[in-house]
Amino acid sequence: MPFSNAIRTFQNYRTEYLSNDLTAGLSVFLAGLPLCLGIALASGAPLFAGLVAGIIGGIVVGLLSGSEVSVSGPAAGLAVIVADSIVQLGSYEAFLVAVVLAGIIQIIMGALKAGRLSSYFPNSVIKGMLVGIGLVIVLKQIPHALGRDSDYEGEYEFSQLADSENTLSEIYQAIVTASPGALIISFVSFLILFFWDRFSGRGARLSQLLPAAVIVVLAGVALNQFFGYYITTLFLGDSSEHMVRMPVISAGNGLRSVIDYPDFSFLGDFRIYEIACTIALVASLETLINLEAADRIDPLRRVSSTNQELMAQGVGNILSGLVGGLPLTSVVIRTSTNLFGGAQTRLSTMFQGLLLFLSVFLAGSFLNHIPLSCIAALLIVIGYRLARPAIFKDVYQEGMNQFIPFLVTVLGIVFINLLFGILIGLVVGYFFVLYTNSQSPLRVIRDGKNVLIKFQRDIYFLSKPRLKETLSSLKAGDSVLIDGRYASFIDHDIFVLLTDYAETARNRGITYELRDIEQRKRVSSAYESI
Repeated sequence: MPFSNAIRTFQNYRTEYLSNDLTAGLSVFLAGLPLCLGIALASGAPLFAGLVAGIIGGIVVGLLSGSEVSVSGPAAGLAVIVADSIVQLGSYEAFLVAVVLAGIIQIIMGALKAGRLSSYFPNSVIKGMLVGIGLVIVLKQIPHALGRDSDYEGEYEFSQLADSENTLSEIYQAIVTASPGALIISFVSFLILFFWDRFSGRGARLSQLLPAAVIVVLAGVALNQFFGYYITTLFLGDSSEHMVRMPVISAGNGLRSVIDYPDFSFLGDFRIYEIACTIALVASLETLINLEAADRIDPLRRVSSTNQELMAQGVGNILSGLVGGLPLTSVVIRTSTNLFGGAQTRLSTMFQGLLLFLSVFLAGSFLNHIPLSCIAALLIVIGYRLARPAIFKDVYQEGMNQFIPFLVTVLGIVFINLLFGILIGLVVGYFFVLYTNSQSPLRVIRDGKNVLIKFQRDIYFLSKPRLKETLSSLKAGDSVLIDGRYASFIDHDIFVLLTDYAETARNRGITYELRDIEQRKRVSSAYESI
């Protein structure tokens, strides 16, 4: 049954989960709202498109998801692809056709069980992705905390599209032009976040019922309004520059006026299919690697169904494309916020999607008074929790074969973008996997003229260079034993190398013995003859 996990969740749901799920969902909503809008701006898409993707990602994908804690919505990693595709096709309505087709491809991928690919992501890359995104969140939100809001929320490329700055130069500009009002609001927000969690840990009832994110937002709005009435030099204003800015649905500005629909006349354009495949592959990669990461930081250590998740993402992208939304994936920032907020089940994800939907009709005017500086404080705390300094120390102690892919992934994400960081991390990670596997099965012990070459486990052709080098180093008069007792499989190339060397050994005056190597040859030949 494709979506059995969702059915099981509600069959076994317990009322004690409800408080945590609702507060976590509220936290995700407050942190995710400006990200949905910012990613739409960074993508060159209509503002409402980000909200549509967030709503569908929360309610629909949340219901059908293979994970209890994953949160889906518009993703910063797709922003450049979306922007380039809209320009290439010349129409947002044409791009929506590609989003629908991408969803169909994802459903097919899920049906073909492509989700198993997530098992091949090295642990070092998963950790590097979490830390890299955590650092990017902190670095990108520092300017917003200081009142410099020229860059879009949710744009996580090192080179910024909005103002031609980069992550580091933007921080410098923010320090030089820091707004005292924004600085006060972000500082108060940090204090609330610091003390609210401690009150909650001591059992304070109010702090357990209300998430810190709500108090931070209320305090941010109240402080800015106070500045407007009494200390106008600190007032940030109500302009879109420093505030959350979402489209407000009213009697004269109905829902139909802000929704775009796909233009299926573009189905004859080959570029549509190329873009659809690109979106499906990139969105699926981000989803699978985020699902692995979510399982790692889930306190209950639940294992998500990756194939079900791909199908859920496919359904979500089809619906999002049909009603004018951006392509969506499972996203780390909102998933992390969900987990750190104490989410127990998928109900928290669905609740934040419902809040996004209701906000479009009921709370737009209030939400547009939320300063981005208080949202920045929320996100900086989440980023810090993802990228704690202790993580670097822990990975370093695991060895260079773990630390180097981890560090490459982190640097790639911080100084290029998320997708590049993941891909370069995978390449380096796989290199170390191959290198380790090519080295570890073979052990060479020399005692004078006696040489033992021991296969400690299965040995594949990747070990051939080292074995060849070892055999070449043998000297006349050596007595050599090749022990294959502990290898249940010996690659054909390895076997040929060992048997061919017997003649070389005789010619060079080397005593040469193979133990339990011929047996592998007979077993291998038996299988090859079938």
